[in-house]
Amino acid sequence: MAGRGTDEHPHGADRLCDIGDRVYSRAVRRGRVPRRDAEPVPCLLDLALLHPDPDDMDWLVPTAPQEVMTRLLRGMYDEVSASQRRVGSVVEAFERYAGLGRGTRSPQTFAGPAGEGPAIRVLDGVARIQAAMDEATQACTTEVLTVQPGGIRREAELSEGLHRATALRGRGVRMRDLYTHVARHGQGLHTYLELMGDAVEARTLDEVTERLILFDRTVAFIPANAERSMALELRHPALVEYLGTVFERLWRLALPLAAPLPDTGIEGISHRERSIAALLAEGHQDAVIAERLGISVRTCRAHIARLSETLGAASRTQLGVKMAQAGLDGPPRSAAVSASVTLPGRESRTAR
Repeated sequence: MAGRGTDEHPHGADRLCDIGDRVYSRAVRRGRVPRRDAEPVPCLLDLALLHPDPDDMDWLVPTAPQEVMTRLLRGMYDEVSASQRRVGSVVEAFERYAGLGRGTRSPQTFAGPAGEGPAIRVLDGVARIQAAMDEATQACTTEVLTVQPGGIRREAELSEGLHRATALRGRGVRMRDLYTHVARHGQGLHTYLELMGDAVEARTLDEVTERLILFDRTVAFIPANAERSMALELRHPALVEYLGTVFERLWRLALPLAAPLPDTGIEGISHRERSIAALLAEGHQDAVIAERLGISVRTCRAHIARLSETLGAASRTQLGVKMAQAGLDGPPRSAAVSASVTLPGRESRTAR
């Protein structure tokens, strides 16, 4: 945990600069400090001694001194022969910080299970997120559940987590991944699944929730902003159990990657176009539909144009009427109803 540091703060967490010492001590005593107080000391954020308050991003809360000391010692044990002389100074420094916080409790601090750290922690920055996920991967022994929105997965995205997936497979950990149906068309996903073999099972849905990664039903990671440059690390048992239940219900609704998508029952209307029609009927704009299904806005509009052509609609208003007549404005109708659908210029047909 040496930290990046800056030219003005070339130190580790066990030898804070004077101003860093003052700001961190104040945070431990009071439970949190304004973000602006830490601007002169980026070392505190670089070293994960302070992190954003989940309830108010304008404030920073301290990492418990005991947790910081545990992280330091874990890294030091790996190189104990070279770091033995530093152990005493680390213990002495953080015992003093721990004394500052005894008897106080911040209302913004959510304690997790004993030995598991805080129940909710904000991870600020991609490097911090990756480090936390690497740590969770090392501790994982049973299963990993993931929800991966966004359509076709780029090979770079899949390669980013390949080292974690390979390590998990080596320990016999079972992995289950949920994607949108659009992801089926990406060669990168199929290559990844071939590499992982039986260790990974994938299923797809029309649309999925935001990204979720859940390790051993004990720790979960979800995005904390739209750019995904911040994440929440969740260890609260009730939250983790809830997310696990959501995953399992989506998993039961999803289709195995090897299974074909269901037929719409209407000639000329693809499964994706049926999904787009249902979202149009709910009143969603093109951009929202594209994001939810994991496709580009341009592709979405091309499908809408094909829908209009197939149904013989000359305008969006007329398209809505035609979709309702064809039963495309909601869940699939029964075979008897589908059998009566007649598209413009075509004979009645039965569902295939």
